[in-house]
Amino acid sequence: MENARQIVLDTETTGLEPGAGHRIVEIACLELAGRAMTGEQFHRYVNPGRRSDPRALEVHGLTDAFLADKPLFGDIWQNLCEFVRGAEVIIHNAEFDLAFLDAELERLGQPGFVEQTGCTVCDSLALARNEFPGLQNSIDALSDRFSIDRAARDEHHGALIDADLLARIYLAMTGGQTAMFQQAQGAPADGNLTQLAGLGGAQAGSLPVIPASPAETARHAKFLERLERESRKGCIWPGK
Repeated sequence: MENARQIVLDTETTGLEPGAGHRIVEIACLELAGRAMTGEQFHRYVNPGRRSDPRALEVHGLTDAFLADKPLFGDIWQNLCEFVRGAEVIIHNAEFDLAFLDAELERLGQPGFVEQTGCTVCDSLALARNEFPGLQNSIDALSDRFSIDRAARDEHHGALIDADLLARIYLAMTGGQTAMFQQAQGAPADGNLTQLAGLGGAQAGSLPVIPASPAETARHAKFLERLERESRKGCIWPGK
């Protein structure tokens, strides 16, 4: 699965409830392959045919005037489904976005999103809750936890901005200690240790060896002597 095609997906909407007639106003999909962003993307603004709730407008900032000349969901759904087809789709709080996608497709008399695309779904929120139980696992919280710059999200939460952040969060969250070490060194979090070559003057597979100072060695010897005196079986550390 390491080289499988993945799509990171996010939407913005007019409100929180598709059952109450709320609609999608923006959708963004970013492609990953081999645990790297390929640069391929699907991004559309959508005319929802209704106003956004004030609180939703505060989040995404997409005004009625801006959306007035944008395509309807019915104009973009086929291209969207073709872009996603057969991939693993990564969504943060997948239930929310899938409910809106399914509602939009139902209005068009079409099957649901997963059936349409043949995709599988990975809920990154569920992954984060499993990895960090009891902690905040929003996009903002996870960005901060993995030291991912989220300055672009300070004013509005656009779908393309959030998809980009989520892609970086997902790679960091699923990459293990190797990816985190690489990010700390400024290298991509793709699990390729050979990219560490030359960082800080070290070659891949080699680490500097820092010997103990004479004072540290003496303190260590005294500790071992005390440990041996206090132990009925003698010193349990080898190499004394």
